[in-house]
Amino acid sequence: MNMADKKPAPLLILISAPSGAGKTTLCEMLLAARPDMTRAVTCTTRAPRPGEKDGVDYYFLKAEDFLRRLQAGNFLEHATVYGNSYGLLKQELLGKLRAGKDVLLNVDVQGAATIRAAAEEEPELKRALVTVFLTTPSLEILEARLKNRNADDPSVIKKRLASAKQEVAQWKNFDYLVISTSKSEDLRRTLAVVEAEKMRVARSQAPDMEYVTLELPAKAERKTKN
Repeated sequence: MNMADKKPAPLLILISAPSGAGKTTLCEMLLAARPDMTRAVTCTTRAPRPGEKDGVDYYFLKAEDFLRRLQAGNFLEHATVYGNSYGLLKQELLGKLRAGKDVLLNVDVQGAATIRAAAEEEPELKRALVTVFLTTPSLEILEARLKNRNADDPSVIKKRLASAKQEVAQWKNFDYLVISTSKSEDLRRTLAVVEAEKMRVARSQAPDMEYVTLELPAKAERKTKN
């Protein structure tokens, strides 16, 4: 088999971070830098927003369809946010991994814990899973980023910072820690993680080193002098 055909086993890159640390931006940049990587599409019961497409941004389900899948145990993890249900289908991940695609997953710390636990029961997920925790160097920097977004009221920012303290405390449960400094540096470090994981012997295969016997030309007979 040609070495070009021997591709490393696919990865499931899970990135988690407190709100404001730059997780969404990092994921977008990572997908742009790695065309071979695809993101996991989540199911939701909320209505589509302008420009969103079913199967691309989300799988938009009716509440009764979501409940049926939940009761059937189809979701790897699920949550209810502001009255809407969100869930990640196990087959969404396994299908893409089995197709040889690297999958990017953007989840919160609680979702990461759920997926780690599920991976312990599912060999395919465990073999592919690589977890990365992204955080700012300090709570002050995180607060500044949240304020600069101009997206939340001061009371909401206060709640997010309180949650961040609890989330950052979970960093040791992840495989890698990336301290956010700049967008480009965050991307460089995360790409280094992906490349390193691709080279793990459990996911790669060395080239065949078969000895080939070469037939050497026979030595020309020396001419004798008269």
